[in-house]
Amino acid sequence: MLMNSFNLPALLSRLVILMIAFTVHELSHALLADHYGDPLPRQEGRITLNPLKHLDPFGSLMLLLTGFGWAKPVNISPGIIQRKNKSGLMWIAFAGPASNLALAGIGALIYKWVIKAGAGTMLGGVWGYLSYFFLHFVIINISLFVFNLIPLAPLDGEKVVEHFIPYSARPTWDRIQAHGMQILMVLFMLLPYMRIHFFTNGLFQIVRIIFNLMMGRSL
Repeated sequence: MLMNSFNLPALLSRLVILMIAFTVHELSHALLADHYGDPLPRQEGRITLNPLKHLDPFGSLMLLLTGFGWAKPVNISPGIIQRKNKSGLMWIAFAGPASNLALAGIGALIYKWVIKAGAGTMLGGVWGYLSYFFLHFVIINISLFVFNLIPLAPLDGEKVVEHFIPYSARPTWDRIQAHGMQILMVLFMLLPYMRIHFFTNGLFQIVRIIFNLMMGRSL
């Protein structure tokens, strides 16, 4: 779902983008948990913009190279949060993907400014690199927004959707989520390896629609 260019400038750009995207994503979880009175994220040093506190080395490498990866999850205290707000766990889960969508919106505005400012220069040199960087900044953050809202554990979408699952359906839901990681591996690795792309193509179309809306392009 992310870009598959492996030249050095592309890899360096992607590394910077992922550091920003992952850091803001996890910080958003931590800040909202802190807002609901959970002391654990602050105690574990997660209320920070220091990427080293949020990045999982292997997960970051996987996402950098394959488009499938993860950051270090923010530990929270569900009991404390739910006493403060019955919907707190859902909002904390949603805060991460929402932050990536917000970053994509900011990146789109900067990209449009770069294109406008670089007009007449053929977007060469610095302007060309900036346009490349912010274009990918938008695409990657939209991709992370869509990917993380897939309703399978351990992704944020699982907790978002779980909030709306009727109590009577919870046992079935829990049985599915117990195999969430395995299902994700099948969807993102096994099926593409077998040249079956209906799921990843569907996600790509969602990313494309959001991208076009942000960029003011026709669908």
